[in-house]
Amino acid sequence: MSAPPSKGAGRLYVWVLTAIVLGVIVGAVAPEWGRALKPLGDGFVRLIKMLIAPIIFVTVTHGIAGMGDLKKVGRVGVKALIWFEAMTTLALMLGLLIVTVLQPGAGIHADVTKLDTSKLDKTLSAPRPHGVVEHLLAMIPESFVGAFVGGEILQVLVLAVLAGIAIAGLGHARAKPLLDGLDRVGLALFAIVGVVMKLAPIGAFGAMAYTIGTYGVGALANLALLMVSFYATALAFVLLVLGGVLRLMGFSIFKLIRYLKDELILVLGTSSSESALPTLMKKLEGMGCRPEVVRLVVPTGYSFNLDGTCIYLTMAAIFVAQALDVPLSIGQQVSLLLILLLTSKGAAAVTGGGFITLAATLGSLGTIPVGGISLLLGVDRFMSEARALTNLMGNAVATVVVARWEDALDRGKAREALDSGRPVESKEPALREPESPLPESQPPAAQAATRGPEPARSEPSTSAPSER
Repeated sequence: MSAPPSKGAGRLYVWVLTAIVLGVIVGAVAPEWGRALKPLGDGFVRLIKMLIAPIIFVTVTHGIAGMGDLKKVGRVGVKALIWFEAMTTLALMLGLLIVTVLQPGAGIHADVTKLDTSKLDKTLSAPRPHGVVEHLLAMIPESFVGAFVGGEILQVLVLAVLAGIAIAGLGHARAKPLLDGLDRVGLALFAIVGVVMKLAPIGAFGAMAYTIGTYGVGALANLALLMVSFYATALAFVLLVLGGVLRLMGFSIFKLIRYLKDELILVLGTSSSESALPTLMKKLEGMGCRPEVVRLVVPTGYSFNLDGTCIYLTMAAIFVAQALDVPLSIGQQVSLLLILLLTSKGAAAVTGGGFITLAATLGSLGTIPVGGISLLLGVDRFMSEARALTNLMGNAVATVVVARWEDALDRGKAREALDSGRPVESKEPALREPESPLPESQPPAAQAATRGPEPARSEPSTSAPSER
């Protein structure tokens, strides 16, 4: 399902970076023009978002069904969830530690009754689920099509997992036409992504011009310490935590950053990690991670492994408490972490998702006034870039870790890709067939009858599974 990179793909980051710089200039020099360019950024993100649901459905379904062995699917899923939980918990604790030590909100002495919450009410007007039961029910779509219409990643994941398990249970003979069809649909979707990505510089230009034109650079002075603390914490998490994990496997985090530079700069311009999801999956397959692992771990990570969002949530929550002079005991801080372990899993990987999740968390905690997050309205947009960048890096490293853990990583190919900074084109077939050539339910005599004449089966170079 993956395709070799186009010759122009390497220049994308240059155009996007140039567009970001121009957007900053336009927003600073002519704020009214910058605000008027908002539809450019919104339009590009919408173009990407309209493709996310079908891409996740096709890739996850194909990944699960293509494994053939449902025990392997469960094993990969459990390993991924263990890693997700470990990293997001560490991210939450790191954010809590840094904001407690630096105390960026101390000394503001804000009065929640005097804060302007008119914009906040508009931002949080959409209903959000509260509690464990409601979060679990929210994962189940009311109809098959409704999950795609609403663009809910968790609901699409549920459908994809069910479809993948069902197709895998059909047996190879009956499942192969469906896998072929999914593969072709996936190729078509990624071809559409390639067309849309040509508009990335325009989207990045409009998004950055609007941000600077609306909020300005000077208005950030009073919240600069929070921003610096958050960016420094996110950077430390990527370089020290994720970098340390890669170092243990013999890889360099700096080479991985260079390898993913196109995706990182695109995320920087659009403030949405979703905008890079399709190309991230292709890049990870191009560095030796088996497609079935990539197609299961990456989409799942976009809902369950938002490391940058987790850092932001704890830092923002404690900042609001400090600014409102609300003391939090150790028990209340632990309660906050436990609630965030749940609510962070439902945070959307799009601009503003973390902000809405923060409001839902404070509402569930009941200790910190929700209205206090209006203090963050001016800078939340500027911190969304770091959230999205950290989320993307966290999911990239998670995929490499799970692939290595599952012995599904070609380490030689990974080193070649990271050293060259380009994906290595695979010499294997796009589709990997299950190990069993025929449904297990058939007896040996039926298998012999099904095989037919021997000459018709002699195609080892195109249909046999690759050596593991």
